[in-house]
Amino acid sequence: MGTKNNSRLFYTCSLIEFIGRKKKRSRQEIVDCLGKGSVERIYEYADVFHCEPIEKVAAEFIEECQIKDGSFDNEGECRYRVPDYWTIGEVYERLIEDCYSDDDIVEGIWKVYHSWIDESISDYNTDFYFQPRDYIASCYIKGTIL
Repeated sequence: MGTKNNSRLFYTCSLIEFIGRKKKRSRQEIVDCLGKGSVERIYEYADVFHCEPIEKVAAEFIEECQIKDGSFDNEGECRYRVPDYWTIGEVYERLIEDCYSDDDIVEGIWKVYHSWIDESISDYNTDFYFQPRDYIASCYIKGTIL
């Protein structure tokens, strides 16, 4: 299991969430647009990027990776209060921490965002993202909502 409260991972996942909302793309699509190199760079230098406003960092990666607008609008489809991007970033952070070792964090980011659970966490009309971290990790490991 990874280090708990990995602030670099928290920032990376929150930035992916922020960009996804801004560009209306699924989080898997954002990770694909960024590519493994940029995801690794964001994770590696998160403590530096965190010193800048997240809007500025997001704009730089959107431009650098030429991320186009999409039509995935989980905020607009939400019938309840939309969780903020830091809250959802934390859900992904905890899941990756709970399922991957510190040496495999970047690979864990890639695998989690490319798995079935990305769609479940991004559905704000359910309470799935709000569940305890051990439950979410168990669901991910089993490959289904338990």
